[in-house]
This record gives sequence, structure tokens and C-alpha cells, in this order.
Amino acid sequence: MSSSSNSGELTHFDAQGQAHMVDVGAKASTHRVAVARGRISMLPATLALVQSGTAKKGDVLGIARLAGIMGAKKTSDLIPLCHPIALTRVAVEFEVDAAANAIECTATAECSGQTGVEMEALTAVQVALLTVYDMCKAVDRGMTISDVRLLEKKGGKSGHWVA
Repeated sequence: MSSSSNSGELTHFDAQGQAHMVDVGAKASTHRVAVARGRISMLPATLALVQSGTAKKGDVLGIARLAGIMGAKKTSDLIPLCHPIALTRVAVEFEVDAAANAIECTATAECSGQTGVEMEALTAVQVALLTVYDMCKAVDRGMTISDVRLLEKKGGKSGHWVA
């Protein structure tokens, strides 16, 4: 386990410095898992609306969960050099931090394949939190999305990594 990458090279550039999609054809197909997390901070009244389910646009966290899952599925359409991945599982969970007037979002993405699912987990978190923002912006334009990060990845040649 390691808290930082140690490859020392950017893999999305060829020897001439041109951007390219990494060739994963020779890599072994393994079970891969990635977990990411982020948070959105808001006014206490906004958090109360989200928790009560009475926001004007409906069930904020339920819709944000679906948006996060959809975001994970569309990652390769959004990130230019990402491989399309056949996801086997995406889970998006929320935890309310009432003391901080914030909501934590954790996304887990899984696949069996030749490349990892870190980008899918990170995209799921971002899209879920952006959806919370979109659904609540009418009452709180000052919400802040922060601390989006990879927590863990498993599988592949680099093995198990924990932040």
C-alpha cells in the first residue's frame, strides 16, 4: 500500500510529447475497484431542505445518486483519454455531516478489465455533488464542493493503494 504514485512518468504522452490513449491490450484482466469521496457544504437551511425531502425539485439525494451512477457510466465521454469501461457495479452513498452543514458523497466503481476505475469513481462523486448543487442553487448559490479525492484502488499490476 502506498499514499502516492511512484512511476515517475505521465502515461498519456508518447515519446514525442503527443497525447495518446494508453495501450492496455497486453494488461491482464483483473477485478478492479476504486473508491472516491467528496463533500458539499451549504447553509443550515439548505441542508434542512435536503434532509426533509421538501426541496422544490424533489428528492435531492435520490436524484443525485442516480446522476452519480450515470456520470460513472459516461466517464469516457467526458475525459478525452479515458477508456470506455464495462462497469460491473457503481454505488453512490451520502452521509450528512450536520455539525459542518455538509454532505459527504462516497462512490465505489468496479469492473473486471484491463484498466482501473478510478476516473469513474471520481466522476461519480463530482456529478452527484454537482446535482445536489443544481437542485439547491435556487436557495443557496454559495454551496462549495471540496475535498474530492481517491480513497482506495484495488486490482491491476499496481495492486492495492490506500490514501
